[in-house]
Amino acid sequence: FLSVTEDLVRRRAEHNNCEIFSLEEISLHQQEIEKLEYLDKWCRDLKILYLQNNLIPKIENVSKLKKLEYLNVALNNIERIENLEGCEELKKLDLTANFIGELSSIESLKQNIHLKELFLVGNPCTEFEGYRQFVVATLHQLKYLDSKEIERSERIKALQDYPEVKQKIREQEQVYLLKRAREKEEAQRRMQERKDKKQNQMESKLGFGSPDSPQKKENHQAEGHGEQEACGTVEDNEEDRRFWEEPTPYTPESRLETHRYIEEKRRAKENTRESKKSEKPPWTLVTAEGKVLNVNVPKLHFSLKDDEENNQFILELAVYRYLDTSLLDVDVQPTYIRVLVKGKPFQFVLPEEVKPDSSSAKRSQTTGHLVVTMPKAKEIILAKQKVSASIKHSDCDTLQKNARSGKVEKLEVDPSKYSFPDVTKIIQEKERTGQGPIKLQPEKITEVKKSCVDFENDEDV
Repeated sequence: FLSVTEDLVRRRAEHNNCEIFSLEEISLHQQEIEKLEYLDKWCRDLKILYLQNNLIPKIENVSKLKKLEYLNVALNNIERIENLEGCEELKKLDLTANFIGELSSIESLKQNIHLKELFLVGNPCTEFEGYRQFVVATLHQLKYLDSKEIERSERIKALQDYPEVKQKIREQEQVYLLKRAREKEEAQRRMQERKDKKQNQMESKLGFGSPDSPQKKENHQAEGHGEQEACGTVEDNEEDRRFWEEPTPYTPESRLETHRYIEEKRRAKENTRESKKSEKPPWTLVTAEGKVLNVNVPKLHFSLKDDEENNQFILELAVYRYLDTSLLDVDVQPTYIRVLVKGKPFQFVLPEEVKPDSSSAKRSQTTGHLVVTMPKAKEIILAKQKVSASIKHSDCDTLQKNARSGKVEKLEVDPSKYSFPDVTKIIQEKERTGQGPIKLQPEKITEVKKSCVDFENDEDV
């Protein structure tokens, strides 16, 4: 069965920074919880607790929640009211649509002196004759029952008829308890039948008790595998139809049985889906004819630069910035490069043959990109170009020509020939003439104006 877990409580305590010791409100509805526990130890400060639409059969392990003001356990499998005496501050109790037939169990709420609202709509006890009069006369502190206000005159009348009403309620309770005993027996029988049927189906599928030899069985299974799958689907659909169409009484057992059946079907589907999942075929990097293919399984951006000046190729692969380098595997071959990123291959066919032994791979410290430098196998001797002095003087003309032709020229400054200005002394220190913020303000404005007037363009700077 499913119970309250610490992980579940922490996930539901996001509004409290996942802290559970100081939690005042928590919603654990629709979590298929079958046992209520641990909350009285973990969340002592709880004031509001939502547990509706679960499979809880019994109110327990909440008596230590001294600050609890509102408890909602609607749509569960609770059959009697109990173990709430310790909830001293309880003001509102919602038991809508449960299976409470022991109406006399509400007497345990007499000690909850602050209880003002009680909801019992949808429980079998509400069908009893004298139900409302009994509750009103038993719990004097109540102000509202099933959203209807209790008038003073109604309480006086209920107290006058209390002995007779109490006797009627006891008799109806006994009848209901006998009916519940029969329902439990019937549920037990149905559960056993289902187990036996399932066992027989499993045995027939495995072929137990068949006189055929194991070899014959194997051949038969291999031949009729597809047919068995089809038959299995038809059988499952038939079983589903029978289960949902079969009339059953609305009881805690039938509710639990329905939940288990749905859960079982869900797991069976998951197992079938996993078994049908075939392993992905290995990536084709080289064809049967020996042709190397371009592959980018990790879907990464890349660029290949032909550095003619240094006679080499530079591949920049945009791997993830925080990816550990141990998850990268670089393999440079004469005609292609292969990089495994977390096991996923990136392969690129090079336009020209390279030297694998002289190649190098580095990671960028800023972007994390992988930069692979691959020298070309074919050596090219480039003549050194002499730069004349006249060219240096006509830098501006050259830049203008290159701009017209569309070429991009990079300028580099030789630090030995040029002195850089000291940027720390660009702004001159201003003398403080004022004594405070009020006197200093007009001085600032005049200074700016003055500096703008006296500005001189120093070409050296």
